[in-house]
Order: sequence, then structure tokens, then C-alpha cells
Amino acid sequence: MVSQNLINFLSNLPEVSNPTQKRLPFKERLKWTLIILAAFFVLGMIPLFGLGQNALQQFEYLSIILGAEFGSIISLGIGPIVTASIVLQLLTGAGIMHIDLTTEEGRKYFQGLQKLLSILFIIFEASIYVFMGGLSPVEGSAYGIMRLVLVFQLFLGGLLILFMDEVTSKWGFGSGVSLFIAAGVSKSLFIRMLSPMRSPTNPDVFIGAIPTLFKSLAIGDPQTAFLMFAGVAATIIIFIMAVYAQAMKVEIPLSFGRVRGYGIRWPLNFLYASNIPVILVAALMANVQLWARLLQNWGRPLLGTFVGNTPSTGLVAWINAPNVVGKIIMGNITGADFIHTLIYMLFMVAGAAIFSIFWVQTSGMDAASQAKQIMSSGLQIPGFRRDERVLERILARYIMPLTVMGGLAVGLLAAVADVSGALSRGTGILLAVMIIYQFYERIAREHAMDMNPTLKRFMTA
Repeated sequence: MVSQNLINFLSNLPEVSNPTQKRLPFKERLKWTLIILAAFFVLGMIPLFGLGQNALQQFEYLSIILGAEFGSIISLGIGPIVTASIVLQLLTGAGIMHIDLTTEEGRKYFQGLQKLLSILFIIFEASIYVFMGGLSPVEGSAYGIMRLVLVFQLFLGGLLILFMDEVTSKWGFGSGVSLFIAAGVSKSLFIRMLSPMRSPTNPDVFIGAIPTLFKSLAIGDPQTAFLMFAGVAATIIIFIMAVYAQAMKVEIPLSFGRVRGYGIRWPLNFLYASNIPVILVAALMANVQLWARLLQNWGRPLLGTFVGNTPSTGLVAWINAPNVVGKIIMGNITGADFIHTLIYMLFMVAGAAIFSIFWVQTSGMDAASQAKQIMSSGLQIPGFRRDERVLERILARYIMPLTVMGGLAVGLLAAVADVSGALSRGTGILLAVMIIYQFYERIAREHAMDMNPTLKRFMTA
């Protein structure tokens, strides 16, 4: 039995207010999305006051997946939010916590718990980053006080990300979590593909793959040129595959009971849970790698060890994607690399399928919630009586198979992308493409509703 005091406490947590309008205009949503995106980039350029050694700076890929900028005020990124979501989904899915997510009260309680847990993880991860040496203050007489100052700054940045995510969800397009990942990946991809700047570690090499490709051809270095070409080609192929998979859908014909002869098609995407399962799996792996490095620095390498910036032993090594294509081009592929690749792909596929099921059950995308939403819109399936239970049974034939198959497919696609040697890591590119495609669909739909008053009246009825 849930304590009434806990329910009252969760309901009084600070939150971004909902719009007073039933449906915000397209321009209003676009304005808030661009404001939050600009704020994210600005916050990423604000350094932590009093920061000395930044041991996390070497984890560039993890910072992209976590929507973070290590060393800035948003060093935590979306990590606490996603970690809280993972923990709650696992507790709910395992039956340890019993929350009726089919009711409005149950979903509000779940969302309140997730926000509370996110705040606790912000405090916890900020303390871990500072006190375990990931982000250390400048050496001095006030070393202990400066640690607390760094923790406070990280806590403040974590809260800003939490509320920016909420603003995007209520006032903008999609979610802030997806927006921050897409922004980080897009910036990284642009730099890694086109930047003409020299690498700080090797001044003879360009940062961008395309400038390096042309330079390698000019000086007669076919192996480097082939590596750069393979990375660019893999990136383009991943873009095409992600867009194709995102566009696959099952359409259920529906009709308006009050308007004869007028109907629409209710789309159920093949990737039903979208990119959320991959975000959760990638964030889980990112957290494991961060914890492994911090534990190694602390002298307790329980999750594995690193040699330089590369995982070498333990769990952290097995869940680190090997660059199979690059090793084949370099001619140093071994049998152990193929075993490593197989284990990594199985982990990604299984994890995506499990999180896909949990997400659908906890986010109101299950058959019962969809049937209720369709009925409330005045829609029904032609040829069937207007009954929510009938509609739920019909939707259940499609939703659960699509949930499982979509989770398996997106996990496999992400794994293949990771081992292909694409620029900015395959999982990040896959997430960025899917997120941008979803934003495009959402913006196009919102714009169409603004342009068509009849459609707007039907959808907001």
C-alpha cells in the first residue's frame, strides 16, 4: 500500500507547468524547442568553477550518448534521468514494485517517483564524479570546500537538464533526452567528418575524415584512405538503414463514428518503442564504463580495467564495441575479435528487446492505453462494434509482436552500426538519425494540423 504522505510529497515536487491550451500552436512548440537546444549548447560551454584535473574528458563517446559535456556545468547530462528510468522499469517489470500504469493516478505516481529518483541520482552521481576523482578541484588549501562547490555546480546543472527535458516534453517537440542526444551526436559527426583542424595528439592528421581521405590519396597512403572511406560509407549506410526501418509501419484503418464516410489510418511503427530501448542500453553501457574507470582509479577494478582509454579486461571490455571493419582493413583481425563481436551483438539485441517491453508497458503505449486513446478520439475500427475491449484485443495482436520484433531489430541495427567503424560510433549515429526523423514527422504532423482546420478539430476533439 502506497503511503499517502509519499503521494503528497511526489505531487508537490517542483515541475514545469502544463500549457493552458489543449494543443499548442506549431510556432510555439518550435520556439521552445529551439530555445532549449540553444540553452543546451550554451550550458555545455560553461566550465565548472574551480575544476582541476578532468579525468572524464577522455570519454568523448560516452559524453555524446549521455548528452553531456565533461568539465562543464552539464557534465552529468541525461545520465541521472535515464538511470532512474532504467531502475524503475526493472523494479516494475520484475514485480518488486506494483504500480497500476493503466490508470492516470498510477502513471502520475510513476512519473513522480522517476523525478524523485532522478534528483537522488543527480546528487549521487555528482558526488561520485567528484569524490572518486573523475572531476577534481584545483589543489589548494580549500580542497575539501572546493569539492563541495563542484558537487553543487553539478547538481545545479543536473536540475537544469531535468527541467529542460520537462519543458521540451510539455512545450516543445518530443523529449529533451532525445533532443540532447541528437544535438551531441550531430555536433560530433560534423566535426569528425568535415573538420579541417589538426589533431592535437598528432598534428600530421586532420580531425575530419574527408580531409584526411583526400590528404591520404594525395600522399599515396591507400590504407588510411580506405579506412576513412569505410568510415564515411558506413555512416551513410547507417543513415539509409535507420530511415528505412523507421518508415516501416502497420496501419490500422479507423473511422469516425460521428462522421460517415471519413476515416484515417492509425500507424503502428515497426520500431514500436522507437529508439528508447537503444538509448537505455547505450546509457547503461556508458554508466558501466564510467563506473569501471572510477573504480579502477579507486583501486577496485571490479568491472574491468583500462589500458589508456581502451577497455582491456572484465565486463567493461566485453560490452565495448570492437571495430571489426577497421581490423579487417588493417589485417590484424583474430578469432577472439569475432567472439567479442558476437557477445556484444547479443548483449545489444537482448537488452534492446527487454527495455522495449518495459518501455511499452510503462509509457502508456500498451494495447489498453492505445485503445482508450482511440476511443476518446471518437474513432473505431470499421465492421466492429464500438467497444474498448474489442479494440484492445485487436491492437494486442499487433502491439506486442511489434514491441519484441522492433526491439530486436533496433538492437541488431545498433550493434551492426557499432562494429562497422562508422564515424562517431554507430549507436550514436543511429540514435541521431531516428531522433531527427521523428522530429521531422512530428513537426510535419503539427504543421499539417495547423494548416488544416478540419483535421485539427478532429484530432483535438
